[in-house]
Amino acid sequence: MRKIDKLVLNAFWGPFVLTFLIVIFIFLLRLVLFYFADLFGKDLGASIYLELFFYFSLITVPLAMPLSILLSSLMTFGKLGENFELTALKSAGISIYRIFRPIFVCTIIISIFMFWFVNVALPWANLKGWSLLYDIKTTKTTLNIKEGIFYNDLPGYSIKVAKKYPDNKTLKSLIIYDHTGNDGNRHVTLADSAQMYTILDRKYLIFVLFNGIDYIEDADRGPGMDLSELAIHRFKKSKIVMSLAGFDLQKTEENQFAHHQIMRNNNQLAEDADSLSRNIRNMRKGFSLAASVYYVYFRKPVGASLRSMNHNTAWIEAKLAEKLKNNRDFRTMEELAKQEVQNLISFGQTNEVNLAERVTELKKTDLEWHHKFTNSLAVLVMFLIGAPLGAIIKKGGFGIPVVVAVSFFILMYIMTQQGDKMAKEGKVLVEVGAWISNTILALIGAYFLKIALQDSRLFESDLYKVWWDKIKTRWALRKQKSSRPV
Repeated sequence: MRKIDKLVLNAFWGPFVLTFLIVIFIFLLRLVLFYFADLFGKDLGASIYLELFFYFSLITVPLAMPLSILLSSLMTFGKLGENFELTALKSAGISIYRIFRPIFVCTIIISIFMFWFVNVALPWANLKGWSLLYDIKTTKTTLNIKEGIFYNDLPGYSIKVAKKYPDNKTLKSLIIYDHTGNDGNRHVTLADSAQMYTILDRKYLIFVLFNGIDYIEDADRGPGMDLSELAIHRFKKSKIVMSLAGFDLQKTEENQFAHHQIMRNNNQLAEDADSLSRNIRNMRKGFSLAASVYYVYFRKPVGASLRSMNHNTAWIEAKLAEKLKNNRDFRTMEELAKQEVQNLISFGQTNEVNLAERVTELKKTDLEWHHKFTNSLAVLVMFLIGAPLGAIIKKGGFGIPVVVAVSFFILMYIMTQQGDKMAKEGKVLVEVGAWISNTILALIGAYFLKIALQDSRLFESDLYKVWWDKIKTRWALRKQKSSRPV
């Protein structure tokens, strides 16, 4: 490795690793803020959250990697330009291509790795991460009994307390409805006070009740009621044990999520697309055949008799008579025809909705297949923008490079989303919608590279000041000429 390669790579790796970690952190913070109410307050333990953050760190890599390459390339060559090292290298006869080459080779390696990542690791991370997030969202919040409100999250019980003391254990004036027998409000317990605590690693909740009454109605009583059908038990101290299993994290079968497009690799997506295409073709071919049951006669060969004026319609009348005989609710042929038309319209609309769903699913599958390639090539495209743009701007640090990088990243994100939307709606081909972002940004990068080769001062304020002075001078001369007398 030559000294120039070491110089450029040493300037690149620091900003790249730092920006990559920062971007990952920002996307994880966005996840936490978006799902804050669903994630916290459930006492699931730190290991569950660390596992979730690990999966979503992997999920955010396809977004974080292009932005990190763009920002680190801008910072690297901006700093080299700001310190006049880039100018010194050019003065020594070293071309801009040679200066870009070490990072370009690294970017190619990263791009190849990204294709493997989005095709193998990303579907696995999506499956694990989203299924775990679903399990966390469906897990009940930590036991939190509030004053004056019936608490119904404990399976089989409804509890109301008049006062809850600061120690979160001592309760005053309890009402407990026992619904474990699924027989309504037949078992009610009232208590003057109680102590609440958990045992066996929070698996069971214990209520120790003081000075209370148990009311139990006879489940087999008739419609009438007297005092003999109501059992009353007074107690000075009693204990109720309730299971907290409903508050544990319940693992959902991952196979329920495995058929989503983001959880499939390229081979699986190609198989899914072939299956959907066959299904769509079969639905279109079978529509006319399935619709034949709504016709009294359908595609019946009439021969030469119809082409002549001697029409034989006896078979039609026989068909109608048979139809009317089987449908006694219809009094006339007109009513029968209207009903058949309504049935045919309903059948057609149902098939249209089903077909549209299959077509949309096929487009989503094809888009995801293409994005396996676009996500990996986006790394190269961002380098193509960042490297020459950094050489043009000649500013290092986190100032201008961050603004420029975020602007291009937002542009890439918007074009990707709009391309996907138009492809799903059928306004453009799937290939166009999937590749439009990379294509436009690659053209912009090629333009910046051309400007960098010409040592353009595109982003220097002096250049625009000179242009503005020239425009003012020409305007003044033209105004002076026009004001001269003829």
